[in-house]
Amino acid sequence: MQHLLSLFDIDTQQLKTILRTSAMLREGLAKGDRPAILQRMVIALLFEKPSLRTRVSFETGIAQLGGSSLFLGEDVGWGKRESPADFTNVLGQFVDAVVCRAKSHDRATQLASFNAVPIINGLTDLCHPCQSLADIATIEQALGTYEDKHVVFVGDGNNVSQSLALICAMLDMRFTLACPPEYEMDADWLTQIEAKYPKAKIVQTNDPTGAVVDADAIYTDVWTSMGQEVEAAQRRKVFADFQVNSKLMAAAPSTARVLHCLPAVRGQEITDDVIDSKQSDVIIQAGNRMHAQKALLVWMLNRAWVDKHVPAS
Repeated sequence: MQHLLSLFDIDTQQLKTILRTSAMLREGLAKGDRPAILQRMVIALLFEKPSLRTRVSFETGIAQLGGSSLFLGEDVGWGKRESPADFTNVLGQFVDAVVCRAKSHDRATQLASFNAVPIINGLTDLCHPCQSLADIATIEQALGTYEDKHVVFVGDGNNVSQSLALICAMLDMRFTLACPPEYEMDADWLTQIEAKYPKAKIVQTNDPTGAVVDADAIYTDVWTSMGQEVEAAQRRKVFADFQVNSKLMAAAPSTARVLHCLPAVRGQEITDDVIDSKQSDVIIQAGNRMHAQKALLVWMLNRAWVDKHVPAS
């Protein structure tokens, strides 16, 4: 059974197929084409955390593909009213896939361990694979290709940056994390990347200005993620020199694109003049969440359609 807990669950060729499918579906939708590829299929959105983009993009995406969705919040009693095995196996009787947005990555891993239904990671504390699919789709859309591009993430070595590091390694792209000392990516995560992709071009630095000098895309995220609220004041001090602002952008090529996974705390990690600039692809990036996730759903649930309709690389 195919799960997507992280991008370690697929190989590079499968990733490229999903990205090509995403571009095809996006271009088709722009022409008014909404093929019922997943007609009458149902996905469940099992969420422990608040969501705008993940929830709405999956709900809208499956509807455009001819299927439907169910939002499952706290009332379903995940991990509270019955055993994890019973809960997951029952879900597998009803739905075709589950999108899980969990506080702990272990929770998503446990769901997948029963192999009752395909599990898609809609965000955990470890990684955010659906976001990184949209990020690369956005870079390709904005720059014409993702090949040989350099992505610079300015901020925390969090779940978003970790997924970006992995997807860049898979696609032979350069990835740089510019962060304060002690806010680097998880060492075990990097070890896994290097073991599977020994030619990975991943750098971590404490110098954001030097990092962006040859950047093709400059990416940032909130300094304080969900669950870290008690650290907010300290993080504002630590990350003060890692703001994406006009001064930092002046050190980057004029062709560099600006990315942010949203929601943004304007005036903290990024300034209004940058996020609203002509270099910003932030809204397009949010839109690509739906296209990338549609492609992922089609690839997972109707592989025959992909094999027939999506050109090989």
